Amino acid sequence: MSNISYKSCIKPNKLQICVPDMSEKTILVWFRNDLRIHDNEILLEAIRKADKVLPVYCFDPYYFQKSAAGIPKTGSLRARFLLESVADLRKNLRAIGSELIIRIGNPTEILPQLAEEYEVNEVYHHREVAYEETDISEQVETALWKIRLNLKHFIGHTLYHKEDLPFPIKDIPDSFAIFKKKVERDSNVRPCIATPENIVTPAITNAGELPTLQQLGLDEPVDDPRATTKFAGGETTALARLHEYFVNNPITAGKGRNGHTDHSSRLSPWLSLGCISMRQVHWAVINHEQETHTHHSGILMLELLWRDYFRFMFKKHGKKFFKTDNTQTLPDKNQDELFKNWKNGETGIPFIDASMHELNATGYISNFSRQMVAGYLVNDLQLDWKKGAAYFEEKLVDYSPASNWGNWAFIAGLGQDTRDNRYFNMAKYSNELETRSDFISTWLPGVEIG
Repeated sequence: MSNISYKSCIKPNKLQICVPDMSEKTILVWFRNDLRIHDNEILLEAIRKADKVLPVYCFDPYYFQKSAAGIPKTGSLRARFLLESVADLRKNLRAIGSELIIRIGNPTEILPQLAEEYEVNEVYHHREVAYEETDISEQVETALWKIRLNLKHFIGHTLYHKEDLPFPIKDIPDSFAIFKKKVERDSNVRPCIATPENIVTPAITNAGELPTLQQLGLDEPVDDPRATTKFAGGETTALARLHEYFVNNPITAGKGRNGHTDHSSRLSPWLSLGCISMRQVHWAVINHEQETHTHHSGILMLELLWRDYFRFMFKKHGKKFFKTDNTQTLPDKNQDELFKNWKNGETGIPFIDASMHELNATGYISNFSRQMVAGYLVNDLQLDWKKGAAYFEEKLVDYSPASNWGNWAFIAGLGQDTRDNRYFNMAKYSNELETRSDFISTWLPGVEIG
C-alpha cells in the first residue's frame, strides 16, 4: 500500500511520470473510551496535523462474547449505554461537518482495511492500561505496521498527566493516602484542550449503521421504575449532568435511600466511556467554587483521585490484579450456591440484598454499597473476589477495568497499605444499617437479575 496520493501527472516524450502530492495527509482517529469532542487531544491534534480526519468506532465482538455458562461479558444495560454514547458522538461530529464510521468486527482487521481504503497516513488512539485493552492495541499496532502505518498513542484518561506526576510509574506509592498527598502537593492539572469547530473528513461511501442490542447478542433491558437516576449515554447528557450537579448543589452531603450518606456525583458512567473528561469535571468544580465562594468539593475531587490511583496502579502492576488469589474459601462450602445467592440478592441480609437487587435492575449502586457487597463476598462468604469483579463487569453501566478490578483487589487486601482498608472493610456493619430502600422488596417480574 502507498500512503502518498498522486495528484498530477506529466508525459514528457510519452513517458508518464506521476508527481506525488506531499501536502495531503489523512489521520484515522480510533475512538475507544473517549467518546467526546470536548477536551479530546487526539481529535484536536489530528486536525492540526492532517488535511483530513477519519473518525472510526469499532464494536469489537470480543467484548460481547459469552462465557461457557452463557453469561455475557457486557450486560444489556451497559451495552445500551454504550450504543447511546456512540450515537451521540456521531451526532456531535456531524454537527461540526464530520462523520463517524461505525463497524462491527475485530479492529485488527477493520482499521487496516479502512486505512487502505481512505489512504490514511497515521492512526491515533488513547492508550489504555488494563491488559485486555492493551493486548488489543498491540494487535492493532502489529496489523498496521504490516502496511507501514504508525499507531500513535496518547494519554487522555486521567486527571493528572503521567508526565506531570512527582514520581515515575514504577515508584508510584501503593498507598492511596501517600499517592494523594504527593500528587496534590507536587502536581497540577493541565487545562482542557480546545473544542474543534470544524473537521474536514474524506468523502465516506459507507459510514455504517449503529448496531442493535440483538446484533450484539443481547436482549433489550427492562427499565425498573424504582430507579431514581436514568443513565442515558453520550457527551450531551454528560455535560447536562455536570451542570445539574452544581444546580442541585449535591456537594453538601445528603442521605441516600439505604440510610447512608451519599456524596456521589453519579458521573462515573460518562467518565468510564470518556463522554466527559476528568479535567472537565475538575475545572468545572474549580470554576463553581470561585463563582459561589464555596469549598465543598472534597468528595468529588476524591472520586477523581481514586480513579487516577487505580489507573496508575494498573499501569504499574499490570496483570497482578488478575493473578493474585487472596481467598480463604473453606472446602466444605457450597461456593456456587453462595455466589448465586449473593448475586441474586438472596443472602438474607437486607442491605446486601437491596444493593444487589438495585445493581441487577439498574446497573448502578453507590460506591458505599459496592464496598459493602464486595466486602461481604470476600470477608463473610470467603469467596473468590475475581468472581465478584467479573459479575460487576457484566452489570455496571459505569464499568471501567482499572476502577472495578483495582477496587475489588483493594478490598481483598492484595498488597495494599492496610491503613487504607479502613475505607472499604465495612461489611461487618451490614446488619446494623437502615434499609428503607425500594429495592428491599422482591424484584419486579421481567427485570434481569443475573
